[in-house]
Amino acid sequence: QVQLVEFGGRLVQAGGSLRLSCAASVRTFSMYAVGWFRQAPGKERDVVAAISRSGDDTYVADSVKGRFTISRDNAENTVYLQMNSLKPEDTAVYYCACDVSSRGTVAVNLREYDYWGQGTQVTVSS
Repeated sequence: QVQLVEFGGRLVQAGGSLRLSCAASVRTFSMYAVGWFRQAPGKERDVVAAISRSGDDTYVADSVKGRFTISRDNAENTVYLQMNSLKPEDTAVYYCACDVSSRGTVAVNLREYDYWGQGTQVTVSS
């Protein structure tokens, strides 16, 4: 059982920055690929970014490319999502998730993820 907790969501003005953190309850977190997803009201949950267990490989969705960066600190059992140049359309609940399969590679399909955090609200005002 892996527990994930997201931190860092809040209200921010357009053009601002936030850094979200995803902390895991297990030391084996470094063995798992991790993804950040977001879900706006009335919309599906979509992948924002994903990172391999080593951190060497990453994926960033086209909608946030050039503005968002995913990284991880395995010594701290934490994955980060740095969000810059925020736009009102980035408003959503942001979730982190981990894939505990043996792959360890980047995964972009939410069905590949086994454990999810409770989410953190990001609101970008215009």
